[in-house]
Amino acid sequence: MGPSGSGKTSLLNALALQTPASDRVRLSGSLAVNGLDVGREGSSDAEHAVAYVQQEDVFYSQLTVYETLETAARLRMGAGATRETRELAITALLRRLGLTHARDTRVGDKKTRGISGGEKKRLALACELVGESPAVVAADEPTSGLDAFQAQRVMESLRALARDERKTVICSIHQPRGSIVALFDDICLMAGGEVVYVGAMKDAASWFQSQGHPVPPGVNPAEFLIDLVSIDATDAESETRSMKRLKSLVDAWRSEGAARAAKKKTAADGSTVTNPDETAGAGALQSSVQSSVAAAGGGPGGFFSQFALLLRRSWRQVRRDRATNGVRLATSLNSALVFGSIFWRMGTKQSSIQDRLGLLQVSAINAAMAALMKTLTAFTKEKVIVNRERASGAYGMFPYLLAKLAAELPVGAFFPLAFGAVVYPMAGLHPGLGRFSKFCGLITLESFSSAAVGLAVSAVAPSTEAAVAMGPAVMVLFIVFGGYYVNAENVPRAFRWINGCSLIKWAFQGLCINEFDGLDVGSAARAQVNVMSFCYLLTLHLLEKTAPKFARIEEI
Repeated sequence: MGPSGSGKTSLLNALALQTPASDRVRLSGSLAVNGLDVGREGSSDAEHAVAYVQQEDVFYSQLTVYETLETAARLRMGAGATRETRELAITALLRRLGLTHARDTRVGDKKTRGISGGEKKRLALACELVGESPAVVAADEPTSGLDAFQAQRVMESLRALARDERKTVICSIHQPRGSIVALFDDICLMAGGEVVYVGAMKDAASWFQSQGHPVPPGVNPAEFLIDLVSIDATDAESETRSMKRLKSLVDAWRSEGAARAAKKKTAADGSTVTNPDETAGAGALQSSVQSSVAAAGGGPGGFFSQFALLLRRSWRQVRRDRATNGVRLATSLNSALVFGSIFWRMGTKQSSIQDRLGLLQVSAINAAMAALMKTLTAFTKEKVIVNRERASGAYGMFPYLLAKLAAELPVGAFFPLAFGAVVYPMAGLHPGLGRFSKFCGLITLESFSSAAVGLAVSAVAPSTEAAVAMGPAVMVLFIVFGGYYVNAENVPRAFRWINGCSLIKWAFQGLCINEFDGLDVGSAARAQVNVMSFCYLLTLHLLEKTAPKFARIEEI
């Protein structure tokens, strides 16, 4: 517990061995759970001994609570678990965390109504617990963004885990209400990266009273303690006074508080356990940790099992997202109507050649930009889930990308087809079913190439905002080299390679070949497939290169 910036999340990241690796970050010391060393170099024990529920709750919005848990169970319990085993585990978790009533409710997001914020927190907890029996559950700000009632429900669920399941539950919290404070056994009060107090919650008031800071009657002890260790930057005098007070509290705890807390704990336990094998109880605790590590699932099996599971999840997400699909369809039809009206019945005069070239160019640009923007806004959010799952080795990147492509093919192909079905007859392009089919096929293929470009950009972009800024900048280069604005032979050699990578160029070239007699569109289609394949392979490489890396504890 502590004010913002006190180091609560940093401490939990270290305990779960999920501190992002950096040249500026160094972890030293040791990490043991019930006597079992889980922090040694090269060990993945902490990933299984500690279930870490992070502050950001991101899920596939169109999946139900049950489907989300079922996918998590398949990823964590491994291919050897039977359907009955998974059902029992899921049903027990839903009941234990109070989610049974929301079993068939979609998770939802800002544009799709779904479960409440408190239910999302409990679902995140359930996803970490399903399939494994971790000895420790760590939760970062589980009450963040929740109202008082939902915060109480979440904390009661965590308390029930500690009481009924005999798990150690560690959570960071910012400003709990009195009824939540009453649930705590122990607290670690932090400020400015320093420890101010560690021990029983009931003893905290007496310790700070001994330091000349009694808790006023009728005041929430947690609120008082956080105010006590916070820095008041209202003016220079207040800041100096509060910093001096904090330093004295930190020094007091270092010099005598920690020793006093250790003596109290020794007296309560009857003896200090230094070796988990010294007592049968400690040995049982160590055994429980070893069991949770050994029971960690091996993922959903081989390539085809992973592909099938990820394909089903992606297909549900894409097919059910009516809001996004509705907007994409409306945008495609509106663009087709506008372009069809502007280029209405172009005829066959020589003057119509320029109009035809213009229409084919804007059609290629429109299809590419629509697919690009959809991918940029969607994948950067999905990447958070993917990074979280692959950090535990749930699946490989290749089956994930292949499943994503296969799931989006049927839905993604519909919008270019709708665009072509309207604009083609309105503008009076080359008649014939074969020509129309090739027109729709080329812009559909281009839209998938553009989506692949969006995946590659999103793979390296740190946020949705950054991806939305980077993606159009890349597409502008492709538009410039799209075959309409500049002759590639006239630009400096250093830029000519862009011409071969421009999906706009290959789409425009294919559309022109299709529109005029006596030519074959095969070369343009093959080039478009090459661009798409390259972008998917590039995305795979970038995702592998940007896989989450966590700092390990160094021996001292």
